[in-house]
Amino acid sequence: MDKQTLSFQAEVKQILHLVTHSLYSNKEIFLRELVSNASDACDKLRFEALDNAALFEDQPNLEIRVWFDAEKKTITIRDNGIGMTAEEAVAHLGTIAKSGTREFMAKLEGDQKKDANLIGQFGVGFYSGFIVAERMTVETRRAGAEASQGVRWSSEGTGDFEVETIERAQRGTDVILHLREGEEEFLSAWKLKSIISKYSDHISLPVLMPKQKWDEEKKEQVTTDEWEPVNKAAALWTRPKSEVTDAQYQEFYKQISYDQEAPLAYTHNRVEGRTEYTQLLYVPAKAPFDLWNRDKRGGVKLYVKRVFIMDDAEALMPVYLRFVKGVIDSADLPLNVSRELLQESRDVKAIREGSTKKVLGMLEDVAENQKDKYAEFWKQFGAVLKEGIGEDFQNQERLAKLLRFASTTADEGVSLPDYVARMKEGQESIYYITADSLAAAKNSPQLEIFRKKGIEVLLLTDRVDEWMLSHLYEFDGKPLQSVAKGGVDLGKLQDEEEKKAAEATAEALKPLIDRLKGSLQDRAKDVRVTTRLVDSPACIVVDEGDMSGHLARMLKQAGQNAPASKPILEINAEHALIKRLDSAEGSERFDDLAHIVFDQAVLAEGGHLEDPAAYVRRVNSLLTA
Repeated sequence: MDKQTLSFQAEVKQILHLVTHSLYSNKEIFLRELVSNASDACDKLRFEALDNAALFEDQPNLEIRVWFDAEKKTITIRDNGIGMTAEEAVAHLGTIAKSGTREFMAKLEGDQKKDANLIGQFGVGFYSGFIVAERMTVETRRAGAEASQGVRWSSEGTGDFEVETIERAQRGTDVILHLREGEEEFLSAWKLKSIISKYSDHISLPVLMPKQKWDEEKKEQVTTDEWEPVNKAAALWTRPKSEVTDAQYQEFYKQISYDQEAPLAYTHNRVEGRTEYTQLLYVPAKAPFDLWNRDKRGGVKLYVKRVFIMDDAEALMPVYLRFVKGVIDSADLPLNVSRELLQESRDVKAIREGSTKKVLGMLEDVAENQKDKYAEFWKQFGAVLKEGIGEDFQNQERLAKLLRFASTTADEGVSLPDYVARMKEGQESIYYITADSLAAAKNSPQLEIFRKKGIEVLLLTDRVDEWMLSHLYEFDGKPLQSVAKGGVDLGKLQDEEEKKAAEATAEALKPLIDRLKGSLQDRAKDVRVTTRLVDSPACIVVDEGDMSGHLARMLKQAGQNAPASKPILEINAEHALIKRLDSAEGSERFDDLAHIVFDQAVLAEGGHLEDPAAYVRRVNSLLTA
C-alpha cells in the first residue's frame, strides 16, 4: 500500500483536543497508557495462540521494551504482541467506535468469555502520547503475516494521519514518540524507570530497558546493549493467597505505604459477582502525623486490570477509614476513570461498601482474637473510628461493638457488649459522662451516687465523643444516658424509701432553694436538691435537651458560638457547707456563699469561671470571717 493521508474521525479530534488540553493533568501517565496497551497486545496474542501456536513465530516469550534516543528526542515502546494489519491500524488508531478490544471481545463466544478478563481495553489511552509528543509514529506487523505486510502509521495529532506499507521482520508494535520542546525531562533512564516502577510495576509481563553502567572516561552513565527488567512483573494481589507468604504481604505494605513498621493486620480477597474486584487492604500499626486531616486523600491505590490509575482514591473508602492502606483492582471500571466518575459510579459504590465491610470484619477478628493488638489499634485510631458512628449508619451497629472506653471500673478497653453484660439487675440505661480528661471524668461529683451503688459509668474524653453521642442513642436496646443531664432517675436501682426521703428533704429545704434561686438567677436555670451527690456539696447539670458544658467549651475553643443556656445547680442537703448556707444570715453573706458553691460546682465539672477574681475575693472573705 502506498502512503495514504486519512482524516481522523470527528470523535478522535475531540479526544485529541481533550487529551492535550485538559483530560490528563499528570503528563507522565502517557507511559502508563502505552505500556498498558503493549501489555494488552501481548495478552491478545497469548489468547489467540491458544488455537494457533504458530502466531508466536520464533518469539515465544512475550515482553515490552522501552528506550529513548536523546539526540533524536524520541521514546520508543515496543511489544511483541498481536500487532496490526493496515486496515486494523486505520480502524483502531483513527476511530474510537472500533476499539481493538471491543472488536476482539465480539469474536468470543460461550465459555471463552470467562478467559477474556485478561484482555485490557484499547481505548483513548493511545492518544495520551500527544501530551508530550509533537508527532507519533507506529510501526507494526500482525502476528502470522508476512514481513512485507508491515505498517507505518504517523500523525502530528491534528486532523490527519498517514498510513503506508513497510517491510518489518518482527511481529508486534513499536510506538515512537517524537517529543515536543520542553519535554526533555523524559529523555532520562532514571525518569522512565521511576514512571514504569510507579505505574506499571505489576504488569504481568517483563518491561525491559537498556542497562546503564558508569563510564569512568566520560564520568557519566552510559547505555549498554544488555537489557534488564524494570518492573516486578507479578501483581501480588492477583496471586492466590496460598502462594503469598506473610513476609511478602508485609514487604508489599512497606512499599506502598512508605512505612517502616509491619502492618497491624491485612485482608486479601477476590470479589466476584455483579462487580468484580480484588482488594488487598492493610491497617497500619501506627497513626500517621496527618490522621486528623479529614481532607487528606485516602490511602488506597486504584488499579484497573492491573494498571495503576490513582494513588489516593478516597471514593473507595469512607473518611473514617482514611488510615487504611492498600490496593483495589477493578475488572469493570474504565482505564480513563476520573475522580468525578468515581464519586458517581454504582460499581465504585459497591466496591466501597464491600471494602468497608471487609475492613470492619478484619477489625472484629483482631478485637476478638488478639485483644492486646486491638488495644494498641484503639489507642492509635479509635477516635477516628468513632466518626463512623455518625457517617456510616449502615454499619453503625458493627462499629458500636468495636468502640472501646474507660469506665469507673477500668481505665481502658471497655466495650459496649462488656458493659451490658455486667449491668446490675434492674439497670435499664448505659450511663456515661463526658469530660476534658480522664482525671476530670473520674473525679466528677456527678459519679458519686453511681459509685455508692456500684453502677459502672463510661468515661468519655475524646473530642469526637460529644458528636458521636448525638448519633448513638442506644445499644442492644439500652438507651445511653449522660449522668450530667437531667435529674437522676436510677429506676429500679433506687428503692421507694430513698425516693420518699429525697422528696421530704426537698420539701424541707424549699425556703433555701427559693433563696438560692433568687441569688443565682443570672447564672442558674434552676436549683434543686439531688440524690446523686454523696461527698460533694453541689454539682451543675443541664436539662436533657440542652448542650453539655463540655461540648459548649469545645465549641468555644474552636471559635464557634455555643447556644446560650444556663446550667442547673443541684445541692447535697446532707453536706456541711449546704447546712451552713441554710443557716447564713444577711443577704450579702448568703450571696457570697451561694456564689462560692456555684463556682466550685463549675470548677468540679471542668468549666471555667467567668470572674475568677470575684471567686477568690469571696473565698478569702469566708476564710477570714
